[in-house]
Amino acid sequence: MKKIFSTLSVLLLIAGLTKAQEVVYPAKENKGRIYITNGTVHVGNGTVLENATIEINQSKITNIGTNITAAAGATVVDAKGKHVYPGLILPATDVGLKEIGAGVRASNDFSELGEYNSNIRSITAYNTDSRVIGVLRSNGILLANIVPAGGSVSGSSTVVQLDAWNWEDAAYNMDGGLHVSMPSFINRFGGRRGGGIPPALLAQLGISFNAPADPAKAALDKVEEIKSFFRQAKAYLQEPAHENVNLKFEALRKLFDKKQKLFVHGDQVKQMLVAIDFVKEFGFDVVIVGGSESFQIADLLKANNISVILNEQHALPATEDDDIDQPYKTPAALQKAGVLFALNDGSDNARYRNLSYNAGTAATYGLTKEQALQAITLNAAKILGIADRTGSLETGKDANIVISEGDLLDMKSSTVTDAFIQGRQVSLDNKQRQLYERYKYKYSIK
Repeated sequence: MKKIFSTLSVLLLIAGLTKAQEVVYPAKENKGRIYITNGTVHVGNGTVLENATIEINQSKITNIGTNITAAAGATVVDAKGKHVYPGLILPATDVGLKEIGAGVRASNDFSELGEYNSNIRSITAYNTDSRVIGVLRSNGILLANIVPAGGSVSGSSTVVQLDAWNWEDAAYNMDGGLHVSMPSFINRFGGRRGGGIPPALLAQLGISFNAPADPAKAALDKVEEIKSFFRQAKAYLQEPAHENVNLKFEALRKLFDKKQKLFVHGDQVKQMLVAIDFVKEFGFDVVIVGGSESFQIADLLKANNISVILNEQHALPATEDDDIDQPYKTPAALQKAGVLFALNDGSDNARYRNLSYNAGTAATYGLTKEQALQAITLNAAKILGIADRTGSLETGKDANIVISEGDLLDMKSSTVTDAFIQGRQVSLDNKQRQLYERYKYKYSIK
């Protein structure tokens, strides 16, 4: 009898584990045709098609329109009454490198020691088994740019697709960007973003702080140091042969050959002006990451062909002189100036899943719904150098597709029902859904 109960217990345990996230396998390659029919298709370039059909053959979109008939024997997904979107793109994140948060060191693999880490590649540390990834997929985010941190030159980022066995499978655009963090030109203490406590008041309260007496001079010295690093690398790369190989300089070859973009992290106007100097001196293709004050110099950014990734819209303004709703209005200001920009979700609290709702906020403050959608799809793809493959629902592009009941940009009505990555219908199960079902069962909630 004990053996019977023991065997039964094991079987029940196995049955329970089959629903755990650990055995949510990456989807198999699609080898046939799939038709998504009867949906409202948001192409991602501003076009909306009512009652349209998307034809998928293996990994690619092969046809899209309103007069397409599904082939016999093909898989048909009826999207009647639903909205169909390009898969959302998270343009700058540490997902897969940081599991719990900054306070749990053992789960963090996003920051490297040292100041100049141009030879660091984020992709080799990317964890495809992160529990955060399943939550992102169920919110329509199918691609992400994995960014390293630490030092002044942090290393290279790689765009990944969020349904993979390992980092080799996940890699979508390898080492497409090199990341540099700008030093701050002002001292800020405490507070959220830019407010803070004045240093003089801290001194009166007897609170010590470690900051340069002249932050602008200290920042300019650091900028000159970073420029010197790039100048040395440029001279090294122009030499026909080397007695000793410098890995840090060798890693910059793609940047100088314009096969890689320079992502400059900074929010202050002076930091962005330094980024413009990088364009003028080195000819780099520059992207600003952060850019909370970018609205102040939008015309200058446009003139120098600099793109912007706005890190977070649900935040207080950068300075006390800004309008309280300035973070909400900045996307519209960049749109008006013609600056290529993308929206991001850099919030540790939300774990990056609110990307579509950030776009929804921008749509309330000056952007149209389709412009806001483009800021998290096609614009992001252009900035990351993958617009020829994804970012919009067009013939020849990868079938990275999200289907939603309700408006994907609206927190109240949005429910993602289906998602496809390169034509593979991926699982939307995740740890949060499992907990939801667990406690519904516990309290007999139907």
